[in-house]
Amino acid sequence: MKVKEIISALEEFAPPQLQEDYDNTGLNLGNPNTEITGVLLCIDITEEIIDEAIENNCNMIVSHHPLIFGKLKNIIGSNYIERCIIKAIKNDISIYCGHTSFDSVDKGVSYKICEKLGLQNLKILAPRKNFLKKISVSIPAKHVEKVRLAMFAAGAGAIGNYNNCSFNVSGTGSFKAGENTNPYIGKKGKIHYEPEIKTELVFPAHLETKIINAMLSTHPYEEVAYDIFSLDNSWKKAGLGMIGETIKPFGEKELLKILKEKFTVESIKHSQLLNKEINKIAVCGGSGASLINTAIKSGAQVYISGDIKYHDYFLAENKIIIIDIGHFESEQFTKEIFYDIIMKIKPTFAVRFSKINTNPIKNY
Repeated sequence: MKVKEIISALEEFAPPQLQEDYDNTGLNLGNPNTEITGVLLCIDITEEIIDEAIENNCNMIVSHHPLIFGKLKNIIGSNYIERCIIKAIKNDISIYCGHTSFDSVDKGVSYKICEKLGLQNLKILAPRKNFLKKISVSIPAKHVEKVRLAMFAAGAGAIGNYNNCSFNVSGTGSFKAGENTNPYIGKKGKIHYEPEIKTELVFPAHLETKIINAMLSTHPYEEVAYDIFSLDNSWKKAGLGMIGETIKPFGEKELLKILKEKFTVESIKHSQLLNKEINKIAVCGGSGASLINTAIKSGAQVYISGDIKYHDYFLAENKIIIIDIGHFESEQFTKEIFYDIIMKIKPTFAVRFSKINTNPIKNY
């Protein structure tokens, strides 16, 4: 198996187009055509992680956090990032990083938190905006079903939990074929009128090329009339955070105890307890302070995340309990997502979880 095959599976699950603008999701280092001897899964890239990969004959590392964020003017080993790059290159190790693409997909990082807590009826807390598009194409009536089905198969026409959604209206198209054409119907130099159906389908932006290719490969016309529109609609299948309901109500201290046990948290920071039963919980893996008000508006009684700052706790205002379980702790199970994806490709492949705790924050 080659590096690019692992990448293809990871990016089918979490398209890199979902990453935040500041991020560096994707192959940070390596050759996509390298044959893989083994894969090591981790949350962060450190020198110890590189050493662990070498010791276990793993020439690919899949990490949640990117190794390379900012610009590199030189690579001389002056810090851990540069030393990791040098060591990885010397040992022909490829490094792929998921980060905010996996934060934003509906079965990603926040989903894992909800899964560990046994939450149900899950929804994206802050659905992604400006990611949906619409394609409008005129198709000869006799060919409309073939073209439409090809676009459905490529991923167009999904709205929420409904698939194969389209809007169709009949009309008449006209064209005059030029001298250097090979028209499917009609004659060169004469205006032709053809019964057509205009079909409109919604799709997520990362599938645009695939859908256009599916449409063009099945459409009979030499020149196809189609339009692409960007939509302001939110896409409920992607976005940051997640909200879910408990199977049975939790007491506040009971929830804190469960979080300590399931996420191996030494100490938990939280806002004022409200002495209420909990049946609706919002979460966001990593740094989620920006979604506190969104969590309050969602009706959740609790918001669980990491990297909550001092002044952020004042936003609770007795409307919600804010709980900080730590950045690393909230994202630690991302390795399980990577593992499940790779195992679906080849269940017998050599994939191992890193045994190194890369959390840089220690508690006394």
